[in-house]
Amino acid sequence: MRMTVEEVARAVSAKNDVSKYSDQVVTNAAFDSRRLKPGALFVPLTGKRDGHKYLPSARKNGAVASFWAADHPNPPKDFPIIVVDNPLKALQTLANYYRQKVNPKVVAITGSNGKTTTKDLTTAILSTKYRVTKTHASFNNAIGVPVTILSMNPDTQVLVVEMGMDNYGQLDKLSKIAEPDVALITMIGEAHIENLGSRAGIANAKMEITHGLKADGTFLFNGDEPLLQARAKKVSQKQLTFGDQHSNDIYPTQIKGYDTKTSFTVNRYPGKQFTIPIIGHYNVNNACAAMLIASLFSVSPEDMQKGLMNASLTQNRTEWMTGKKGEPVLSDVYNSNPSAARAVLKTFSATHTDGKRIAVLGDMLELGSDSKAMHASLAKDLDPKKIQSVYLVGTDMAALKAALADKYPTNAVHYYQADQLPQLTHDLEQELTSRDEVMLKASHGIHLEKVLAKITK
Repeated sequence: MRMTVEEVARAVSAKNDVSKYSDQVVTNAAFDSRRLKPGALFVPLTGKRDGHKYLPSARKNGAVASFWAADHPNPPKDFPIIVVDNPLKALQTLANYYRQKVNPKVVAITGSNGKTTTKDLTTAILSTKYRVTKTHASFNNAIGVPVTILSMNPDTQVLVVEMGMDNYGQLDKLSKIAEPDVALITMIGEAHIENLGSRAGIANAKMEITHGLKADGTFLFNGDEPLLQARAKKVSQKQLTFGDQHSNDIYPTQIKGYDTKTSFTVNRYPGKQFTIPIIGHYNVNNACAAMLIASLFSVSPEDMQKGLMNASLTQNRTEWMTGKKGEPVLSDVYNSNPSAARAVLKTFSATHTDGKRIAVLGDMLELGSDSKAMHASLAKDLDPKKIQSVYLVGTDMAALKAALADKYPTNAVHYYQADQLPQLTHDLEQELTSRDEVMLKASHGIHLEKVLAKITK
């Protein structure tokens, strides 16, 4: 991003005259006054705290201009201020303007599970041929998507944007800001079912990613999901599918799992083997989605091989780490829901170990009235012959503890409240040996990353 204050003001239809700052250039946009980069346009957001109060801090840390809500009194007179009705909406408007100015091809990715990994794999493949900007970490909401767009270098050729949601209307807005050339839904799970009522409601909300899809764009989705098959019929744009079923445009024909990577072949490229530096059958589907996107950009299968093998993946998504005793630790602590937890448990159960497999599972949040039953349902995915010890944390994990009573010895199931992470960590460290391996999976609100930090090097 590189724009003058005057250009920014025109783009967002500012309510004040900024012509005296016509030579002032902004090079990035930021909403956190503590972490902005020099040259920033500060965006004061109003939530639990009023961001306008932090403008002095933003200026101290290098901000060179700021939005200012018209209903806030006393804007500073010695600093480039751009007065707008709503700073967040102005940020979104500016992002849409800048996207049109740079004019990259836009790939938008959403889904209950796998959207971050698919984003990373897509970026890895496309980067073998194009200059790509992707969503940093999980900047995938109404604030993060505009910031991602504004972070593009002017020479960006492809923008890969991850889009998250927890209610209706959110993807509609994000899709219309980004106006994607390619829109992709990885899968429909149970995440945010508390807000959306059912998997059908989740599918309806996810389909909003197509609302800003360009008329000549392409809609990609998991063809194994009947909920998406039915809704895709209402989308007029070109469509391609991925998944396990042979009716899809791309599907795996053979999968070979290893402890730290997965190799596979697909129907579209017979005789070629692809490898991703991550485990799990479900991640092969994510790779197939990324390959399908890459095919739209005329990326060769050889470059797909290279990109997938060297992919740089976001932390804490099925990531292997090393414990303090040398034991392998499988970290997947960013988020969780029943379908994601089942997939990771299946993968973890098949890994090689000379000792015990130990699973640490925390509450899966926002599951609504059926939450306890959904937690208890994980009992069928836990086999004491494959996973010998289970640590559970959180209110609703008590239902899983009860469901495991007939499957596991009493001393093999350990239960903790969410505020007992220090005790969980202590007990886990007492049990672990260098021969064991451990996995951690929970919604981010349980903060298993604190346990992870204590048990890893």
